[in-house]
Order: sequence, then C-alpha cells, then structure tokens
Amino acid sequence: MAQQPQTQATRPKTTYTKGDMVLFRDVERFWLGKSGHTFVGRVEWAWRHVDTGKVLYDLIELSGNRHVAGIDPDYMRLLPATDAMHDIDTAPLSEPDTGAMTPAAVAWLRQHLAQGSSKLPARR
Repeated sequence: MAQQPQTQATRPKTTYTKGDMVLFRDVERFWLGKSGHTFVGRVEWAWRHVDTGKVLYDLIELSGNRHVAGIDPDYMRLLPATDAMHDIDTAPLSEPDTGAMTPAAVAWLRQHLAQGSSKLPARR
C-alpha cells in the first residue's frame, strides 16, 4: 500500500514562557467565518490538561486586556522581538529624507532625542 504524501508542513513544537508575545487564532471562530478570530496576546501561564496531558496556555489579549484560558499551542505563533524591532534596526539613518523611514523608526528617534540624549545607542 502506497503511503499518502504529507499535505501539511510539520512545524517544530514550541514551548512558550510567561511574557512571550504571541499571535493566536481561535480556530472555531476562524472556520465559522466569525470576526475577532485572531489576536495578539501575552503568555501568562502554562499548565497541563488533566485528561489529555497536553500543555495549554492562558493568555492576556492585549487589545482588550482580556484573560483567555486553555489555549492550544498549535494555534499560537511566537511574535519575536526582532521582527517587531526590524524597522528601527534597519532604519536608513544616513538618508536625509525621514520619509524613507517607517513611522515607528521616526517615533523611536524622536523619543530618544527628547530624553536629552544626543548620541544614539551602539548598533548590536
């Protein structure tokens, strides 16, 4: 008997820790076409389900500061800080036109300069 080809990419199991920023999709709302199925959250707690033994997570939905319990990690994706800060890290500081920078980069520069520092931090 021929083996069926795998149709979905297998992703490595990820373990989340308190404070991690994640994107979560409520799969039932998603498949039913309901709004509000995807949101950004912060991991607050991890626990093991008594019956299944699977690790589940409690999140705080950031847009409404709402506690959401029992989240299946298969429907969560880590939002790495490097992705959130990429526009600032790669801002074309040598460009004379600030229009070439994203609004986040300009806001960060303005905030940094408003704090009285005339020197930018060293690039990492």
